[in-house]
Order: sequence, then structure tokens, then C-alpha cells
Amino acid sequence: MPEPHQMGFTPAARFLLVAGAFVVVVAGLKAASNLVTPFLLAVFIAVVVGPLVQFLHRLGLPIWVALLLVIALLMGTGGGIVALVTGSLNAFNANVPDYQMRLKALSGDLVNWLETLGLHVSRQVLNSLVDPARVLGIAGDLIRGLGGVLTNAFMILVTVIFILFEASSLPSKLRAALRQPDASLDQLNEVMHTINRYMVIKSLTSLFTGIVLWVWLKYLGVDFAILWGMLAFLLNFVPTIGSIIAAVPAVMLALVQLGLNDAVLATLGFMVVNIGVGNFLEPRIMGQGLGLSTLVVFVSLVFWGWVLGPAGMFLSVPLTMSLKIVFGAHAQTYPIAVMLGPAEEARALVAAGREDSLPLTAPRPDRAGDAGGRIA
Repeated sequence: MPEPHQMGFTPAARFLLVAGAFVVVVAGLKAASNLVTPFLLAVFIAVVVGPLVQFLHRLGLPIWVALLLVIALLMGTGGGIVALVTGSLNAFNANVPDYQMRLKALSGDLVNWLETLGLHVSRQVLNSLVDPARVLGIAGDLIRGLGGVLTNAFMILVTVIFILFEASSLPSKLRAALRQPDASLDQLNEVMHTINRYMVIKSLTSLFTGIVLWVWLKYLGVDFAILWGMLAFLLNFVPTIGSIIAAVPAVMLALVQLGLNDAVLATLGFMVVNIGVGNFLEPRIMGQGLGLSTLVVFVSLVFWGWVLGPAGMFLSVPLTMSLKIVFGAHAQTYPIAVMLGPAEEARALVAAGREDSLPLTAPRPDRAGDAGGRIA
């Protein structure tokens, strides 16, 4: 089939054609989000646990035994998280009326203090602005949205099993179906390696964040400290705003339960941990970072959250990183990959010269000789 430029399309017409196709694809994804989101979650879970299955297989275990062990680990971890969050949320919801009364009393004290300064504020207006149920439940919608996806846990688990079983036959299928299978396999390996590396590092740093904040809130005496630590762990996967959303309920509860001083200490704890992990620990472990500009990370959060719902916020960075790798492998979409990357990467490309063909997909030095988890 002739290319668009061979059919006499002007640049403006080609742009409109691509934009129209983009709108159709996005509309289709949004309409089918209830089906697409569990499948994407299954794909990312399979990519993350795939190397573990291969590692157990290399130790001498049959592939089905290795797969059963990994699935049991996934079910145990997921079940533990769901049980812990559900039990803590139920206990927290039972205490919400008491917290609501305390917050109203604090708002009354604030009104009295403002009046001593000559500022007259209506109690009703202040109570409407500081609604306890809304303030203490900021993260509720996000967690419930993710929980709605997890109601399809059985379908996700079955999909993961089939993906892992099919992974060994995928290279032979690609070699039979594609004209240049080696290039496609290299691109697929790059996507899998990038996603796996990001998800493993993000999981470890998120776990560290959740444990440290749990210990700190427990030390301060904040109720349900383990719930807020778990919330910090889960929402740390949401870039930019996840740590803020996780901090608000815990800080507000510290204010209601313990007072202003402990609320300030809780806030400082969240700030120190999140700034330390986000600005120092993760960059040192990830090296050059995500390979995405800060603006792209935020826009991808909004875009994928709108298209796929709350689960899209958790998947926004891996999805955008995968798209960047795919765009960087083709000359026609290579400029888009450059625009998605950080300024440092663009300056390096300018310094190296455009004659370096598609450097965004060049193998990394740290992958030399790494055959584990690689499709071959």
C-alpha cells in the first residue's frame, strides 16, 4: 500500500489524517476502558514477573511449577493488601463521625481566633469549605476506582497465566509473521526491559516510602498508621500528585486527633520522605531517570487517567515510556520520541549530530550479556 506522501497528500492533510486516527483510537480506548484496563494491568504484571518465572525455570523447576509459585506469590501479596486496606478502611469509616465532630470543634476555634484578629468569617461558610467527610476521604475515590478494577482480579490473573505460557512461543511467531523480526524483537525487548526496570525500582522505593511513613506516623500516635503507610505505598506509583493525595488524609487526621504540632510533624515527615525518595534515591537508582520530561509525565498522568480511569494514573508512566520507545524506533515518529524526552537527552542528541540513527533505542551498556528475561 502506498505511503500517504506517495498518494499526493499535503503536510496539512497528513496531519489531519494522523490527528483523526489519534482521536478515533483514543475514543475507542475510552469506550472500551473496562476491558482494556484489566488487560493492560495483566500485561504489565506479566512483564514484571516474567523474569522471575524464567529464573525459577533456570534453577531446574518445570515451567508450570515456576508459574504456579509466581501466581501463588501474586495471589498472596494481592490478597494481603486487599485484606489490610479493607479492614483498616472499615475501622476508619466507623470513626469518621467522631473525627467530624472534632474537626468542627477545631473550625469553631479557628473562627474565634480569626475574630480576635478582626476577621469575621461565617462558621457555615468555613464548615462548607472544610467538609470533614470530603477532607478525610480525598484518596477514597482513587482507591475505590482501583478497587473497581481489582474486582476483575480473576480475569487479570487468568490473562497473566496465558501471557506467561505464550511468552516462550512469541519469538517464533514474530519471526514467521514479520519481514524484519530481529528489529521487532529488539524493540519488544527494550520495552520489556524498560517497564520491568521501572516497575521493580518503583515498587522498592514505594515500599520504602510506605514503611518509613508508617513507622513515623505510628511514632507520632496517628490512628491507622498502617493504612496511611499502605496508601503512601500505592499512591507513590501515581506521579506528581500521588504523594500529595496520600499525605492529606494522614495530616488532617493528625490535626484532628493530636493537634497542630503533630500535624506539622506529620507534614514534615511526608515532605522529607517524598523529597528524599523522589529527588535523591530514585534518580540515583534509575540513573538518567525515566527518559521523560517533567511536563510529559504530568500530561500523561492527566491523559491516561482520563482515558482509563484511576488505574490509568498508575500505568501512565510505563505506557508513555513504551510509546516513546516505539516512536523512537521509526524515522517518521522519531521527532515525537525526542519531544517526549527530557531536555538533557535532546541536547545530547544535538551534540552527537543527527547522523546517529535512532539513538533512543540503542542497547544500554548495562544490558550487555544480559540474557535473562530477554526474548530470543
